[in-house]
Amino acid sequence: MPLREADAPSAEEEMSPRPDSPAAEAGVGQGPDGLVIRDYGSSESISEMTSLLRDAYAHLARQGLRYLATHQDDAMTARRLGRGFPLVVYLEGRLVGTATLYPPRYDSPVPWYRRPEVFYFGQFGVRPELQRRGIGVRILRALEDRARARGATELGCDTAVQAEHLRSWYAREGFRVVGETQWAVTNFRSVVLSKTITLG
Repeated sequence: MPLREADAPSAEEEMSPRPDSPAAEAGVGQGPDGLVIRDYGSSESISEMTSLLRDAYAHLARQGLRYLATHQDDAMTARRLGRGFPLVVYLEGRLVGTATLYPPRYDSPVPWYRRPEVFYFGQFGVRPELQRRGIGVRILRALEDRARARGATELGCDTAVQAEHLRSWYAREGFRVVGETQWAVTNFRSVVLSKTITLG
């Protein structure tokens, strides 16, 4: 499930996960089918994550949409992970999905992402052969839970204006349009989406 570019970092940002992100042992969730969603740990392979993201976004690249994840290298993957709270998803010991949750970014070019109540996410991908099996929804729920636990009342994201199938999926999941933006690293205009999440 590809997503967005708002998490593209500046050159000086760190290349390791945030020091205040939960330990990998925390926040582990395993479904009856053996799918494990947990927080990113230092043992994860950056190269494997880069490969996963490129595969997940490949069909968008074939449509001419140059998402950053279609061509980013390992250094960029690491920097993007280091800005937030990454999740990894495993099935039978194989990495099959990922997403990264980000706190409000007060220097963001997107006004919505500067708001203190808004967390947002990116680097959201599921292996192509496992898409449309509900894994993306389960990742989204994990992101909602983690954002809510950090005090957020809105969960945001963005994607290509032209990506109607993704926009429809997010709409079904309760997201609404709150703006548009143009990222320097993409060749398309992006729609900014947000979902209200109730504090527990």
